[in-house]
Amino acid sequence: MMFEFAGKVAVITGAASGFGRAFAQKGAALGMKLVLADVNPEALRQTVDALRAAGAQALGVPTDVSSAAQVEALAQAALDAFGKVHLLFNNAGVGSGGFVWESSANDWAWVFGVNVMGVAHGVRVFTPIMLAQNEPAHIVNTASVAGLLSPPAMGAYNASKHAVVSLTETLYHDLQLVQGAQGGQASNGLVGCSLLCPAFVPTGIADAERARPADLRNDSRPTRSQIAAGKQLHRAVQAGKLSAADVADITFDAIAARRFYVVTHPGIMATVKLRHEDIEQLRAPTDPMSLKPEVKSVG
Repeated sequence: MMFEFAGKVAVITGAASGFGRAFAQKGAALGMKLVLADVNPEALRQTVDALRAAGAQALGVPTDVSSAAQVEALAQAALDAFGKVHLLFNNAGVGSGGFVWESSANDWAWVFGVNVMGVAHGVRVFTPIMLAQNEPAHIVNTASVAGLLSPPAMGAYNASKHAVVSLTETLYHDLQLVQGAQGGQASNGLVGCSLLCPAFVPTGIADAERARPADLRNDSRPTRSQIAAGKQLHRAVQAGKLSAADVADITFDAIAARRFYVVTHPGIMATVKLRHEDIEQLRAPTDPMSLKPEVKSVG
């Protein structure tokens, strides 16, 4: 059962930049109605204005996805505006680097609040709405290659993205259960989900610090490992071979086909296999950067 986009309603978090904005542009091109959420109201307004100028139906809802109440308000705004929600991108994400013991309590709270609880709130609030509609709907959670591998000096980010991978795989199983999949056969359930695992792509993730709430900022200066990780992230993001628009094209193709795993950089799969073999053989983890030059783009 192919997913049809025209005339349907998409809700996108982190929509004012990066993948989120590219998802919005792609959705608009396919004739979708858009409800766009972002923590930066000014960037969100500019994005909504640009899409409307190009003829799209778009609504902007400033939203901090780490807040349960704000995600609930986002869903209500979408229903008030368009009556239904057919496609949800739990896409808002932030990054933090450095040796794992050097991440502060605030770093952990910020990264997990956005990357994990943001996705959890989206799933919790929108899945019942979609199930009750009784028509095709789909949820896309943005994880990362860092949800499949554990590169050094990215501990809080890696852990948050591993959480998104597990949450989304479990969502898949739970949706199968309630929609009557039998005997290991994938059901044609009306509500489906996908897990997006991109590697580094030129987006704003390296500048996410600007969006950190004042009460979760660090008083101390960044450590040497944190400064080095930040530089590495900027370099890797700039060197990305695929654009955010490319990732949006790949993702929409996967939604249309109801495909679960969306890996934008297949070159990383050899390293994913190596990681799984480490686990199966109970050997110490291999450095995920060791295998191939293209894996230097893990992110």
